[in-house]
This record gives sequence, structure tokens and C-alpha cells, in this order.
Amino acid sequence: MKVLAAMSGGVDSAVAAARAVDAGHEVVGVHLALSRMPGTLRTGSRGCCTIEDSSDAWRACERLGIPFYVWDFSERFKADVVDDFIAEYAAGRTPNPCMRCNEKIKFEALLDKAIALGFDAVATGHYAHIIEQEDGARQLHRAATWTKDQSYVLGVLNEQQLAHCYFPLGDTPSKDLVRAEAEERGLSVAKKPDSHDICFIPDGDTRGWLAEQIEMEQGPIVDPEGERLGEHDGAQSFTVGQRRGMKLGRPAPDGKPRFVLEVRPKENTVVAGPKELLEVDFITGIRLSWAGRPVAEAATGEQFDIELQIRAHADPVPARARVEDDEDGTSRLHVELVESLKGVAPGQTAVMYQGTRVLGQATIDTARSRHYQPA
Repeated sequence: MKVLAAMSGGVDSAVAAARAVDAGHEVVGVHLALSRMPGTLRTGSRGCCTIEDSSDAWRACERLGIPFYVWDFSERFKADVVDDFIAEYAAGRTPNPCMRCNEKIKFEALLDKAIALGFDAVATGHYAHIIEQEDGARQLHRAATWTKDQSYVLGVLNEQQLAHCYFPLGDTPSKDLVRAEAEERGLSVAKKPDSHDICFIPDGDTRGWLAEQIEMEQGPIVDPEGERLGEHDGAQSFTVGQRRGMKLGRPAPDGKPRFVLEVRPKENTVVAGPKELLEVDFITGIRLSWAGRPVAEAATGEQFDIELQIRAHADPVPARARVEDDEDGTSRLHVELVESLKGVAPGQTAVMYQGTRVLGQATIDTARSRHYQPA
């Protein structure tokens, strides 16, 4: 195949590109420039997609003997990821910018451009599997090793995109083996730390960064009955499940800590209460998409069994799902959890599994408990 290797500047993408070369493919490396801020450098393992990462990606391609390019996707990244992140927080939701980046940048903008240029597939360093069925249909599955599995952040991929994705690391049982392989190949990124946190907030201070982007006003923190507990400096900087930062002047009657139960941006109000009220039993999802062909029950409105995962490193929980079409033709996902989940926030991504297979995903619109109903 003619393969475009997405080079993040990390060890995973470098080894994935190397394996694509070993497999006999014609490989070209590309690094995505997602920020136009001059002098942007990572601090330790915070952030990604920096000038340092671009240099590391170039050195890896030079070592592998493959062409290297930098594509400027900064305007698209700002509009589809950064501005979306701000808008979601302003609406009282908790978005996952890495999911949006995978959806809009790495596997939409990048893949569209690659196909237009004649490439057959885009290779990345994600730990996941694509399995082709006898009829040619492709399914997305978890990686061989659960601890390194990254299928959750790939749940936004659709069937057409899966046909042009290539994940060479899916069978690798550990990151240590990837690092050892990188060292054997003479790749300078062999010991480079993994990136974490949000790439466009490299100091990790999401609350402080949001305060510069969204006009914040003081407002009340109330309990579920509406009794005033204290004041906040901006409802949009809070997220469901948060414990710290509320600065309440007095303890709860039972002496236990309070948690954010709900954010009401229109009222500029934060609702806080006991941990038990964070339990969620019912979830409604919007922006539903399928990672491959939909299950048969999606068309009939029947319930089907799934395991639901709401964070990249969370354990999946058993649930029953049902798809319902609105009058305008859009689909909503209705999920009844067999086991309650705590701290589920609107805006998070709910990814559906059946065994190792990723069925698809939806953005959480509402999360309800049998004991507490958000306004």
C-alpha cells in the first residue's frame, strides 16, 4: 500500500511507521502543525504537537529513510477542537478534546487529504485492531493488551474511515517492547515520555485557561434542595464529579465531602451534594456514530446488550441500549446501566462495546439517577 504515517513525534508513531516500512509499504511521514504560537515547547510530558515534537518526527523519518512533511492544520484545529472545547464548557458540558481531534483532524481532515493525494491508508501509533470480515466489512476491536488499549478514543471512526486506517501496534503486548524496539532501531524517541493533558493547555491549568476564554461571573453554589451553600467565580469552570475548588464555608451536616452534581450555565449555578447522588443509571446520547456497520437492533428500536465506557481508562460496565430517531431524523442513544456509574458529565463520550468490538459512540447529553434528577 501507499501509506501516510502520522508522525506525532512520539515513540508509538515512530515504531508504527517503521513497521509499515518493514511490511513493504511505500511510506511517507507527516507531522501535523496544530498551533501557530511561536516557541511552543512541551514541559516534561505535558502537551503534544509542539516544535520539539516536529523535530523528533523529522529525525525518526530521517532514520527510517522515508520522506517527511509538515501539514498546517492549525486553523482547522482551532475551529474544530479548541473553539468547540470552549463552547462546550460555556454550555456547562465537559468535552473530550482528544476525541474531537481524532474525529475532525486525524481521521477526517488528514484522511481526506491523504486519500485525495492517492494514499491507501493512514498509519498511526494507536493500540487497536481493525478486523476485516468475510464480506469485506471492517470492525474496530480492542488492542491485544487491555492496559494499552486505545480503542476508546477511536470510537468516533466510521466504516469508511476504518477502511483506510492502519494500526501496526495493535498486537504489541506492552509499551516497554515498543520502546525496546525503538532503541534497537536507533530511534531517538525511544525514551521520550508519553504526552498527557490537553495539548493546547500544556501547563495543565484548565480552569485558569478557561477563565481567559469565557466571561465568568460569580454565582451561587446550592444543594439539591436549592439552599445556598456558597459562591463560585464562574459555573463554567466546574464539571460534574468535581470535589475540590468549591471553597464552601461550612461542612455538610453529615461531615462528608460534597461533589458537583450539576452545572447550570444559564442560571450561573452549581449544584453540590453527597457522593451517593453522583450515581447515574440512565444516559441519553447525541451525535451517535457507528464504528463499522450498525447492529441490527439500531434500525428496529429494540434493546441490545453492550458494555459502556465513558472515559479512556475507565472500566466498561454492562448496560442495555436502544436507538431512537427524532422527528428531524437524528438518532439518540438511550442507555440503561446495569451497574450505576459515578460522576458522569454531559459532554463526555460514551463508547459502546460488545466483547472486544467497538460498536460506536455518542456524546452524553443527559445523565440521570434513580435518586437525583438534574434540572
